[in-house]
Amino acid sequence: MAFSRRQFSALGAGVAAATLSGAPAAGAATRSSRPAVRNVVLVHGAYADGSSWAKVIPLLQAAGMNVTAVQNPLTSLADDVAATNFALARQDGPTILVAHSYGGTVISETGLAPNVTGLVYVAARAPEAGEDYAALAAKFPTPAVTAGIVTSGGFKWIGRSAFLKDFANGVPRKEALVLYAAQGLLSTAPPTTSVAAWHRKPSWYAVSKDDRTIDPELERFMAHRMNATTIEVDSGHLSLVTHPEAITRLILRAAANS
Repeated sequence: MAFSRRQFSALGAGVAAATLSGAPAAGAATRSSRPAVRNVVLVHGAYADGSSWAKVIPLLQAAGMNVTAVQNPLTSLADDVAATNFALARQDGPTILVAHSYGGTVISETGLAPNVTGLVYVAARAPEAGEDYAALAAKFPTPAVTAGIVTSGGFKWIGRSAFLKDFANGVPRKEALVLYAAQGLLSTAPPTTSVAAWHRKPSWYAVSKDDRTIDPELERFMAHRMNATTIEVDSGHLSLVTHPEAITRLILRAAANS
């Protein structure tokens, strides 16, 4: 569903009173109810690039936010952290840092930047400092996409069938094929964080209830562990593509309350 400019003005004004389900509250726009934070930095996950935020970006911009989408090289966690820190350094004030999937590892490492006021995790990893994420994930059911992951030359990616069926479940096939063509290859080097910024910054989490890439129960575990304000979306792993309005509302709520 597309939002008109008038509808999105109301969304931006009423987001401070939004419910946990993400529904915007009704009410006239007032200066005090506007989000105090105007900057949003978006961090994409593995097997993707910054274009995965293409449906969320215009909704945030229509709500008056300044948006930067990081292009992670995915060559190592250190390289992705550097790219995100560079994006954060270019912001002119308080900033909400948002991540999808593997990008959650990146913002857990970079989220202590002084201009970051809150963290939003979208079906994302949220590791503890020094935690072996693979060992944590092994305590939960193996997601379906795992069987389709290909490893070669120090990188891994998702084969076409698994990408369409499991990584992009719920995305129209034509659109999923475009995402498949643009997928980024992820380094096989273990991405271990030295800090967990969510201990010190307020956090929000969007669980994908039909996720076949990260087990939904693992998402709930991580969200609960970080004491995040949590919503659940009837979506596969790519809720930012299939449910951009819900994800946008969560980001705006974070901006209004951090």
